[in-house]
Amino acid sequence: MTDAASPVRVDSWLWAVRVYKTRSAATTACRAGHVRIGGDRAKAAQLVRPGDEVRVRIAGFDRILVVRQTIVKRVSAPLAALAAEDKTPPPPPRELTAFVPVRDRGAGRPTKRERRDIDRLRGRSSDD
Repeated sequence: MTDAASPVRVDSWLWAVRVYKTRSAATTACRAGHVRIGGDRAKAAQLVRPGDEVRVRIAGFDRILVVRQTIVKRVSAPLAALAAEDKTPPPPPRELTAFVPVRDRGAGRPTKRERRDIDRLRGRSSDD
């Protein structure tokens, strides 16, 4: 652990506060553009300081974290929770999200009738 006010690398901090399981996964997310600091894309070596807002895209959703402490080494979960403040809004209720039909694995290609139903569900007209 370092001094709580000294800047640390963003990939190391994301790993230390348990956003990612490995530091290499945090580095890969930075390279892919899934990590933003203050609205700008962050490289893995970019430094974070207390008060910085870090946005992380995980599984298609943004997680908004505010840096409270800068830590480098992975610590226990209660200490990691103190190092970051989670400002992520709650997910929308299931009733408001669109239902996505899922075909059974191994069911093969859709039949002509199933294809028309899928197109109708997606709002596509049949004469396109």
